[in-house]
Amino acid sequence: MFRRKLSALDYHNPAGFNCRDETEFRNFIVWLEDQKIRHYKIEDRGNLRNIHSEEWPKSFEKYMKDVNCPFKIQERQETVDWLLGLAVRLEYGDNADKYKDSTPDGAKNTENTAKNAEPLINLDVNNPDFKAGVMALANLLQIQRHDDYLVMLKAIRILVQERLTQDAIAKASQSKEGLPVALEKHILGFDTGDAVINEAAQILRLLHIEELRELQTKINEAIVAVQAIIADPKTDHRLGKVGR
Repeated sequence: MFRRKLSALDYHNPAGFNCRDETEFRNFIVWLEDQKIRHYKIEDRGNLRNIHSEEWPKSFEKYMKDVNCPFKIQERQETVDWLLGLAVRLEYGDNADKYKDSTPDGAKNTENTAKNAEPLINLDVNNPDFKAGVMALANLLQIQRHDDYLVMLKAIRILVQERLTQDAIAKASQSKEGLPVALEKHILGFDTGDAVINEAAQILRLLHIEELRELQTKINEAIVAVQAIIADPKTDHRLGKVGR
């Protein structure tokens, strides 16, 4: 629970600090006073540094009063957290110029997210290398050519996301086990007069229905891909242009 504050103060073991270990706790208090808080003069820290003394708890209790800690000596976790907070405030005061221009991690992540939200925005679509690369990818993936190379690149991105990611490839590689089909439950609609031919016709009809379903799935995927391009607010599909 103290890791972030300990890390901010450059404590040597922020992840493994255990305030319930008496020796570790006493050493920590000495380090905190010597390195960060510095409430006492150096010559007045002797009793606090004598961590093996039976009188150390009294010295620590006096120290808590001197720094105006509002907690009791028995409330160890609360005391440690309060002292860490005091040390952080003092550390910032000593190094205000160092920290005043620093950016919180959350703000940095927000800026990075905003920059990465539209990775194509800063591309030079007129660059010959860019055009050649997009055309090579389009030919390799058998994607329909378009006058606007940025539109082609977005189509390539959609295809890669849907078909060439590791999850998509793994899913496509899985063997499909068909379910048993009771032919007698499927009405053929006509009678050839031969039971064997009737059964073959039923099988052909079922296979045809499965092919139609696969075709419909591909049509739906194509519609989604086109809609994803047209729905881009920067795309004017009537002019075949991106942006203004």
